[in-house]
Amino acid sequence: MIKSVDWLHAHLNDENIIILDASLKAKKERVCQIPNARYFDLPGKFSDISSQFPNTMPSASQFEKEARALGINNDSTIIIYDNMGVYSAPRVWYMFKSMGHQDVHVLDGGLPAWEDRQFTTEDLSNEKYESGDFTAKFNEDSIKSTFDILQNIDSRKSQLIDARSEGRFNGTAPEPRAELKSGSIPGSVNIPFSRVLENGKYKSKSELEQIFNPEKPMIFTCGSGLTACILLLAAEIAHDHPKSVYDGSWTEWALTHNLVTNS
Repeated sequence: MIKSVDWLHAHLNDENIIILDASLKAKKERVCQIPNARYFDLPGKFSDISSQFPNTMPSASQFEKEARALGINNDSTIIIYDNMGVYSAPRVWYMFKSMGHQDVHVLDGGLPAWEDRQFTTEDLSNEKYESGDFTAKFNEDSIKSTFDILQNIDSRKSQLIDARSEGRFNGTAPEPRAELKSGSIPGSVNIPFSRVLENGKYKSKSELEQIFNPEKPMIFTCGSGLTACILLLAAEIAHDHPKSVYDGSWTEWALTHNLVTNS
């Protein structure tokens, strides 16, 4: 699930290793990359750009096409990092897992941890790759819709966990998108994603076990389905329990429903 920068440095030239740079330009401009990294364009090529909501999961056919264009094969060992430490990489990990690929890992600490160890970086690359044979096998249980969330408000069969900040969750701080009210989905609980991280890396398994104590399947949500995956991966490290993501998250909920406060 996660790999250290020391592990990657030792395996950098392994035959089946594919390193994906999932950095978001909107958060921090990319200026260099880990050697041999391939840029994973999350907002452009690996999101459903026809959706009115950001970061929407693409179709299996779109994901397969773009993954093949990056030279990814069914037997590839995929290592994903971003230049924030741990931010967008877990979303990409979740996407590959949802598309049926098991040998996929997040680089703990990302590019900052790599640079802290003074490992070599290189200039950004726009290389073209030989087409891979990656086959997407989408797991529908990995993703939840607004309909699923509405059903869960009544049934409470799953625990909905929100990764946004406490202020946004409680409605005391504004949303980054001016058109959205802040608040939270009825029945949800708040675990800000920063709680599972320390110095840009995931906390230890024992610490994460103390944060997550699941009695039900867990559904993770956030502003747009991205930082929810930071929590999902943390929970995966801690517990073997059913997990999924509300893909539209608060953006979809706040734009389409009047239920904007927790209860």
